[in-house]
Amino acid sequence: MAGEDLHKDIVGRRDKVLHDKVLIVDFGSQVTQLIARRVREAGVYCEIAPFQSAEKAFAALAPKAVILSGGPCSVHDEGAPRAPDALFEAGAPVLGICYGEQVMALQLGGKVAPGDHREFGRAEIAVCADSALFEGVWDKAKRYPVWMSHGDAVTQLPPGFAVIATSESAPMAAIADEARRLYGVQFHLEVMHTPDGAKLLSNFVHKIAGLKADWTMGAFRQEAIASIRAQVSSGRVLCGLSGGVDSAVAAVLIHEAIGDKLTCVFVDHGLLRQGEAEEVVSLFRGHYNIPLVHVEAQALFLNALIGIRDPEEKRKIIGRLFVATFEAEAKKIAADGRGAPEFLAQGTLYPDVIESVSFSGGPSVTIKSHHNVGGLPERMNMKLVEPLRELFKDEVRVLGRELGLPEAFVGRHPFPGPGLAIRCPGGVTPEKLAILRQADAIYLDEIRKSGLYDEIWQAFAVLLPVQTVGVMGDGRTYEFVCALRAVTSVDGMTADFYPFDMAILGRAATRIINEVKGVNRVVYDVTSKPPGTIEWE
Repeated sequence: MAGEDLHKDIVGRRDKVLHDKVLIVDFGSQVTQLIARRVREAGVYCEIAPFQSAEKAFAALAPKAVILSGGPCSVHDEGAPRAPDALFEAGAPVLGICYGEQVMALQLGGKVAPGDHREFGRAEIAVCADSALFEGVWDKAKRYPVWMSHGDAVTQLPPGFAVIATSESAPMAAIADEARRLYGVQFHLEVMHTPDGAKLLSNFVHKIAGLKADWTMGAFRQEAIASIRAQVSSGRVLCGLSGGVDSAVAAVLIHEAIGDKLTCVFVDHGLLRQGEAEEVVSLFRGHYNIPLVHVEAQALFLNALIGIRDPEEKRKIIGRLFVATFEAEAKKIAADGRGAPEFLAQGTLYPDVIESVSFSGGPSVTIKSHHNVGGLPERMNMKLVEPLRELFKDEVRVLGRELGLPEAFVGRHPFPGPGLAIRCPGGVTPEKLAILRQADAIYLDEIRKSGLYDEIWQAFAVLLPVQTVGVMGDGRTYEFVCALRAVTSVDGMTADFYPFDMAILGRAATRIINEVKGVNRVVYDVTSKPPGTIEWE
């Protein structure tokens, strides 16, 4: 779907909702989504549009404020992105971040040149003037930590602007035209590495733009239920359950809207975590009494994965088999006398939508190749119901709690759609999956016993395609190496390894080696994921 069509689709579904809105113009930054997350955390609804369709998005959305994202280009590159002039002429407040500051300065009559010194990483800025952007957060004549990522820099201010903050390598690190409510910052205030960045964004949307904090999950729930009922009417909906939070929340929300006109299909592909299939069936058949078809397709998926080592090929095989399985189940359901399902429900999230039309074919196109954004083949003739399409991951968790899902389900760590197939690098076999499933369960059990599960964004085991010689008791072994991973994150966009007490890791490793036949060595992965990383497995 082209960026223009994508945004038309998104806006078209919310044109009757009276929330105050912010438009974020994407110039290709890998952390553009973080801007949206910070704005929504401030209680304000926002949407992202590629710069190519920003003018139409602005007209359709009628936002009360605009934010220009960063990006990988130089404003001097041939064909470098520009912001529509209409954004500056409309009178709405505009905040430019990094490339957004530079392009705004250039288009409004200033100058931008390659910097004498590039700034990438941590830096300090000094506030040199009072500004509504800094009000109540930063004081004049003081220095504050920020995250920089730029080569070019503004060298001459546009008419009406003044410098409000400087850094060692960027004398115009923050600029403002207070009268026209136009602001630019060279640093990235959306990332966690700028500690006060969220407060500055809150100042922009609330104090400067005067937007109401009316974006709540309670309001979203009622709007979504009304929207689902209007879309589905008397039709039937088929919903694919994966075992994860997203599809579960989507299913419960849709069931609240249309009741037994919803049928859930849970495909057990044999790549789930230990006990996960039983949990899903129990929750939906027992707790919610939602019609559920449990398809036991372990043999189908595992046979198709024999000899496949490339992770991308694994993803595509699993995706194709999901489609085939759903098609078969839809035909069975159509034959039950109540008519064929007209709608397919998916737990598609806003990041999936945006990343599936990445800026200028950027890296997220490859990263997101396994997501089935767009639904099933046309031959199935089913319309999509995607009630979470406007939400980020942590918003989905909030909605899940709003809907009354058990905390143990809502708070579970993210799990990739291809499941254990990609946590088992190299060839996949039932024996290796059994080893991995048991090791993973022991690791998570020790994390829970230590009271750390909710402090960690995601923890899991990986069975490496490496076997080592070890001595266990009086004999030598030749068994697999198990890697343990645990990361902390607020938004899932950046991550750092969790600094375990070694005693906890020691207990987990000891149990895995003693209880899991096939593992004789355990290692801990301390890889961090810097700003710009979209996801990990």
